Amino acid sequence: MKKIYFDNAATSFPKPDGVAEAVYDYIKFNGMNIGRGVYEKAFASAEGVYETREALCGLFNFSKPSNVIFTVNVTEALNMVIKGLLRPGDHVIVSSLEHNSVMRPLTQLLKSGVYFDRAPCDSEGNSFGVEELIRDNTKAVIFSHVSNVCGTIAPMEKIGEICKKHGLIFIADCAQSGGSVNVDMERMNIDVLCFTGHKSLLGPQGTGGFIIRDETVPLIEPLISGGTGSVSDLETVPDFLPDRFEAGTLNIAGIYGLKAGLEFIKRIGVDNIHRREMELTKRFLDGVRELGGCRIVGKKGVEGRTPVVSLDMEEDVSETAFRLDREYGIMTRVGMHCAPNAHRALGTFPKGTIRFSFGYFNTEEEIDAAVEALRKITNR
Repeated sequence: MKKIYFDNAATSFPKPDGVAEAVYDYIKFNGMNIGRGVYEKAFASAEGVYETREALCGLFNFSKPSNVIFTVNVTEALNMVIKGLLRPGDHVIVSSLEHNSVMRPLTQLLKSGVYFDRAPCDSEGNSFGVEELIRDNTKAVIFSHVSNVCGTIAPMEKIGEICKKHGLIFIADCAQSGGSVNVDMERMNIDVLCFTGHKSLLGPQGTGGFIIRDETVPLIEPLISGGTGSVSDLETVPDFLPDRFEAGTLNIAGIYGLKAGLEFIKRIGVDNIHRREMELTKRFLDGVRELGGCRIVGKKGVEGRTPVVSLDMEEDVSETAFRLDREYGIMTRVGMHCAPNAHRALGTFPKGTIRFSFGYFNTEEEIDAAVEALRKITNR
């Protein structure tokens, strides 16, 4: 049975040619750490990592590669930023669709007197009402650019304008958007952009990070500290970037793989990738819309969304996902998607949804196979 992968919102697969090779070549032919030696190969490793920082700056329209901080994933990046920034008495605003990588750190901080409010959203996942929630002690707005449950794109330019107007720090979770839609730190007035490498940036797992503006750096206390290979005569944390936030050995092999993924994105173009993914999404939405027994959660069309589609079904969604895999070879994601309040806001809690998330390498034939499989399962 041919396998069909529709879980690109969890991690993209397959990766472009060159990603696995870049990881292998680094481990096989270099393998040296950076900042730990003066031998030639160590400098070669550092060059590859710096070029990845440059590529990320180019993708997100930012000008300082040294302000690109690598972590193992976007969850670690968000924890470092949230826990390093917020203090007792601070208030933040989040969307109603946030992932637990934002909500669990904030919930932990409730014990120390940090508070949050959720901006409401409508049945399509459109967020509104951010400005009305601002208090005297509001410090930041944290927003997912794209919902990992329904694929709706948040109005980041508008939110960025509100943050700039009120002097608030704007933290963007771009886990689902980077590489799939255009993200512009300048146009969106983003102060801290958190990203992950293994989704639409087409890199391997174990890569991620955040990009931070100079004026925000001193406001964030490093969550993790240790060896950096620089100013090793001091036991204090370096005050310069990226060393201030990058303690210990980086996943250099993974970063080399991420660089190859970014090179593919640059070669194809984000607009072309998005256009292709939306063609596949429209084909799926058009096919599913004709079926009974299932409801498209969020936007019913392709405007203002990404290729993440959740379905609420009369049949048990877990059983449907199991049958899709075992009987038809179609791999999806089912359940809460680590975003329980998003399901509350969209009316699918506690049942959850079955999620189809498409990527650039999927085909029309695979989309048609999924629609046909759902038709057979629902007997429609």
